[in-house]
Amino acid sequence: MVNRFILNEVSYFGPGARKELPGVVRRFGYKKALVVTDKSLMKFGVAKMVIDELDAAGIVYDIFDDVKPNPTVTNVKDGIAACKAAGADFIVAIGGGSAMDTAKGIGIVCNNPEFSDIVSLEGVADTKKKSLPIIALPTTAGTAAETTINYVIVDEENQKKMVCVDPNDIPAVAIVDAELMYSLPKGLTASTGMDAMTHAIEGYITKAAWEMSDMFEIKAIEMIHKYLPIAVNEPENPEGRNGMAVAQYIAGMAFSNVGLGVDHGMAHPMSALHDVPHGVACAILLPTVMRFNAPAAKDKYAEIAKACGVYRDGMTLDEAVEAACNEIANLSRIVGIPEHLSELGIHEEDIPALAEQAINDVCTPGNPREVTKEDIIAIYKSIL
Repeated sequence: MVNRFILNEVSYFGPGARKELPGVVRRFGYKKALVVTDKSLMKFGVAKMVIDELDAAGIVYDIFDDVKPNPTVTNVKDGIAACKAAGADFIVAIGGGSAMDTAKGIGIVCNNPEFSDIVSLEGVADTKKKSLPIIALPTTAGTAAETTINYVIVDEENQKKMVCVDPNDIPAVAIVDAELMYSLPKGLTASTGMDAMTHAIEGYITKAAWEMSDMFEIKAIEMIHKYLPIAVNEPENPEGRNGMAVAQYIAGMAFSNVGLGVDHGMAHPMSALHDVPHGVACAILLPTVMRFNAPAAKDKYAEIAKACGVYRDGMTLDEAVEAACNEIANLSRIVGIPEHLSELGIHEEDIPALAEQAINDVCTPGNPREVTKEDIIAIYKSIL
């Protein structure tokens, strides 16, 4: 079996890393940027922390700040138009997964115009050229979109989330600066952090996992378990914020290359049909999906228990599995994730439509345990 591993050309880490941006632009010889971000990050000055670096260096740019929390096909098309109008030769993406996913869609279509309908990018798209170069600066510690070959766009017409997988979309440069995350609200810190934990756990147990991906994912689980409560409760604590910033990137390096599972398969329609924030959707499902998958991954669950510090000498394998599942559920409660779908406005009559999309989601086949639509319905119902 041949395993593939794709990473950014270069990445920078640490508080203040955004100051590397001008040097990166000069080194690559880029001329004009399209800054892709959202209005909230502009309003609260987070994007300005990056834009100030462009201004100080005299780098020319236009701004596209119409990114939606769950970006749509129309959103991406508007961004493509803005990019062409600007005459930009590279993109600076500032934000969470929404901004970076939008930037990936823009960058791919700008260099592969035959995919301009956007919906043809769903799944594994046969693009021929790399994206317009993207320099990605995450403002949340969760999606790891700055280092993945995946992006997610809502198809409004068909009311579904399209998962797009394309090695050509990976940002050329990732700049992971924890200072851009200090003002992230408590709830968003928690949900994006649990999204990162979901990435790490699903990436660790997915069918395609192997030694290299395992090495990254188990370290990410350990770090997220340690640093997420600090980041949530002490938002300006550099240790917690930087720990999470690095941990979510580590998780992304691996899951981008090996895939995910049914948790993400079930979370995507929750966002598409009910506008549930992606991190919340992943997190609310995670403890129950872990229990469903346990028979297919007992040995790895024991390692998760060790990474979370809840493994005890003399534990049986089943006891270690239970300890791992309980601890992830406990972490979710500690950081304030809802426990029931009804808290998110989802009701029993909504489940069949959710399950139909979930069983057909591109992430679901990677699940370590074979799953049917009836299994998915049962999982949804168990957390109503």
